[in-house]
Amino acid sequence: MSEIAALVLPLFGLILIGYLAARITKQPEAAMGWLNTFIVYAALPALFFNLVSVTPIEELARWEFILANLSTTLAVFLLVLAIGLTLLRERIPAATIQGLGAAYGNIGYMGPAIATIVFGQQAAVPLALIICFENVMHFIIAPTMMAISGEEKQKISDLILGIARRVFFHPFIIATMAGVIAAFFEFTPPAPISKLIGYLAQAAAPCALFAMGVSLALRPLRRVPGELSYIVPANLILHPLLMYVTLSWVGKFDPIWLYTAVLLAALPTATNVYVLAQQYGVWIERASATILITTVSSIVTVSGFIYAIKTGLLPPDLFP
Repeated sequence: MSEIAALVLPLFGLILIGYLAARITKQPEAAMGWLNTFIVYAALPALFFNLVSVTPIEELARWEFILANLSTTLAVFLLVLAIGLTLLRERIPAATIQGLGAAYGNIGYMGPAIATIVFGQQAAVPLALIICFENVMHFIIAPTMMAISGEEKQKISDLILGIARRVFFHPFIIATMAGVIAAFFEFTPPAPISKLIGYLAQAAAPCALFAMGVSLALRPLRRVPGELSYIVPANLILHPLLMYVTLSWVGKFDPIWLYTAVLLAALPTATNVYVLAQQYGVWIERASATILITTVSSIVTVSGFIYAIKTGLLPPDLFP
């Protein structure tokens, strides 16, 4: 258990430090602006470029892994969306945010830290692929579902253009594509630029986790929504278990690839879900509560999955 604590403590410790700093200093939410800008536009893109650019190009074309991962995450989204629409009679926008609360894990901020802490650089390729393609999928799902609901009055052409902008101009996607191009041409940046990228990449995980803790402190929990009774287990338990079964069934992937996907699927709800709720003016307070509850609960569930992986309770292939 001490090994598991050594893996988990740095991750959640940084979130706790950010949370306590925000509670003690009582800085306004606007004070986070430049730190978030640094994380999204500099530190994390540098990390993703570093991860991808040194990868053999054939490893970046594992479409069976990408499709299995996306189909599993989409299945979790559709399940929770269906529960919201049919059992609770929610409108499409609210049910969409609920579905994202279950399926959209905090892969951008927490993913790089936890994957590299637990598995080292061997997790770099599956980590980069999951972050890139899952973000693209979520960028497509949210505006499409809001357009289907009829509450977002947009032309089809404007909708497609808006989705394309979000996908192709997002810093994570640009950095990943730049990394793919560098890998294809086996390009290595000049030493000064390489060192700068390295400095930025090293700052990514600590800054992202600290910022996440601050965000949690700035959105205190006022009440626990009843919908969390199915969103939380779908996010923290169903998603990783379904990912494990699906990847085991689809193909014999490298154990590090499979375990990285499982661990990223076990992460709590992404803060982007709150941003989307604000953008569309629906389920805002409950989205905030979802992020807080799943993050606190994930201390137990993520530790449990790491323990199961490290002790062999989750064998690398369920269908040998």
